[in-house]
Amino acid sequence: MTSPTMTLVQAWKDSQTRLKAAGVDSPAIDARLLLEAAAGVTRVEVVTDPHRALTAEEAATLNDYVERRARREPVSRILGKKGFWKLILAVTPAVLTPRPDTETVVDIALRGFPEAMAFNVLDIGTGSGAILLAILAERPAARGLGTDISDEALAVAKDNAANLDLGGRAAFLHTSWADGLGDAGFDLVVSNPPYIRSAEIEMLDPEVRDHEPRLALDGGPDGLEAYRVLAPEVLRLLKPGGMFAVETGWDQGAEVKALFEAAGAERVEIVKDLSDRERVVTGAKNSLGKTPPTR
Repeated sequence: MTSPTMTLVQAWKDSQTRLKAAGVDSPAIDARLLLEAAAGVTRVEVVTDPHRALTAEEAATLNDYVERRARREPVSRILGKKGFWKLILAVTPAVLTPRPDTETVVDIALRGFPEAMAFNVLDIGTGSGAILLAILAERPAARGLGTDISDEALAVAKDNAANLDLGGRAAFLHTSWADGLGDAGFDLVVSNPPYIRSAEIEMLDPEVRDHEPRLALDGGPDGLEAYRVLAPEVLRLLKPGGMFAVETGWDQGAEVKALFEAAGAERVEIVKDLSDRERVVTGAKNSLGKTPPTR
């Protein structure tokens, strides 16, 4: 247990040792994040004032945090927040923890729309609102709508929008995927749907398997159920010439690409993330709004 008389640097090293023994993947980073939160210090203060002693209350808080992390509870769940893009977002057990891989969707979207351009974006299955809010934060003339089937998730997304002063440009709707939305209303459609194969969920790391909402993980037997629904819906919702970007599993790019092409999408591409894994399928709706005839 962390001693009340420990200094910042001693507490950091002790926490690292405990997390490493528990099999945590990134013990140094996680220990620092938990220490910063427990002691109310910044990363710079840990380095510049390493011999500052923790109070008894700070030490007790840190000990609790480290014990929870050692049981493989994610840092984001312990602290109730997660960094994504340039934002700090509130997260709860009702939403998927935003991950760096998903920033690939944001990057693609921003490259497609210049900073001063006014456009409408739809985020299907918005969860914490991460993708939608990251785009709106970078594009001040844009407006957006996030949909989700979970009222609890929508509450988190609304709070995040308000905390980021984006509530005036972001709206949220409780619906399944995009049910009830009219045709051709959006310039950009984005989504990070569930894509884990049902049989593989129990093989995931405890941080994901035991702490993320199953609704946001389970993509059905082959992991593609959501895309079969989304591909024709996305093309229906886009304005002629509009763009889409959806996250996929690392081995699903070709199959998802084929589904969107069959739905009538043009210029469909698979984009890799920073780890050089296939991560996003992106493309556009025909500028004339045409889709292929039903076979």
